[in-house]
Amino acid sequence: MKADSWASQGTSYPPGEDQGGAQGVVGEVAAVLAGAGGESPGQDRCRAAAATIKRALPTTAIVTEGHNLGLTYWETMIRMNGPASKFDLRLKMIQHAQTHGVKPAARAFATTPKTVRKWLARWRQERLAGLNELPRIPLHCPHKTPPAVERQIVQLRRQFPFMGARRLKFMHRLSPSHQAIARILREHDLVTRRRKKHRRKQDLRAVKKRWKLFGQLTVDTKDLRDIPHYWPLMQARDLPRYQFTAREIRSGLMFLGYARENTAANACLFIAILCRHFQACGLPLRGLRFQTDNGHEFIGCTRQDGSRDGFGATVTGFHALHRRIPVRAWSYNSDVETVHRTIEDEFFDLESFAGPRDFLARVATYQAWYNTCRPNMNKDYLAPWQIISQLRPRTDPRLLALPPLMLDWLAPDYIARDQLAQRGYDVPWHP
Repeated sequence: MKADSWASQGTSYPPGEDQGGAQGVVGEVAAVLAGAGGESPGQDRCRAAAATIKRALPTTAIVTEGHNLGLTYWETMIRMNGPASKFDLRLKMIQHAQTHGVKPAARAFATTPKTVRKWLARWRQERLAGLNELPRIPLHCPHKTPPAVERQIVQLRRQFPFMGARRLKFMHRLSPSHQAIARILREHDLVTRRRKKHRRKQDLRAVKKRWKLFGQLTVDTKDLRDIPHYWPLMQARDLPRYQFTAREIRSGLMFLGYARENTAANACLFIAILCRHFQACGLPLRGLRFQTDNGHEFIGCTRQDGSRDGFGATVTGFHALHRRIPVRAWSYNSDVETVHRTIEDEFFDLESFAGPRDFLARVATYQAWYNTCRPNMNKDYLAPWQIISQLRPRTDPRLLALPPLMLDWLAPDYIARDQLAQRGYDVPWHP
């Protein structure tokens, strides 16, 4: 008898076959039958063989391949990788139920009749597609953001594309959390991913909080030609090409100037008007530091007698200090570079201008809003004037009255375009 050879070798499965599964059960039964010595098994031997088969029936080993003996249906499912294996197991369970019935299938797969009936009903309704798992997310979420609020968030984002989730919540007093607002923006594809630098910037917010108010202003220029929305308007309507920016480090107070050319004369005129304005508002200039890069508009030149003129001479003339940052160390001017990006997102990418005077009116409105109302998340959600009022309560409010400077209009040799057309370039204008 073949079972005798298996039992004589001390194993319960045929040679060359894997342990476990249906073959392991057959081996156990063969070992029980081999105890009869080749004769017809008695009643006790039959009962022992039946008990062996019964122990194996509540497991998946009889009807599935490659699964350990003794696992229940649920244990088998959670150990499977991927939906394909789970689909195959459910399909075998349905086939077994159609052949032998619901309860035998439940016993064979070590599950409940309710589970077998559930998958059998799904198979009858949708055939093979019904054996796939359905999403386990709840059909109703009682604390989900109402559709009206979600539409409001989407509308505000489209109206103010430069505002993130935190700023939308803070500025517009929205009830959902900023995480919920961010989720809604992602679902409506309203999030623009920015390229991140490989090296993370050092967080200097805590350091800057300890700086002296009006201890340093960072000054820089920006070429506005690299703004796609503004460049065609600049060409067609004779708008300024360069922006001069001065920003106070501690509060974030910002002053702007605009010109058609990036010259040392325009830089000196911008900083001279700013210093006179500070003096008129009672701010001490002695020891105030103006930090710039090494652009040609800031480095000045050396005269024959050894003295220097230009931006540095203008600043020192007001008893202030001029400091230039190291070459290619742009991070030293990160405050003013940050505000350049902010103005581009919040102003130049959104506004259109009819001409230079319309441009001046709009940028003056933006500068006033920035200095008085716009909360800065990196400065505890405070606007620049709020920080100044806390640190220096008696500051003259006229400090905010200086509008953006159109430097071409303020230069000593400026004349209007219509006058230039009448006079010409070389011939003086005869009265």
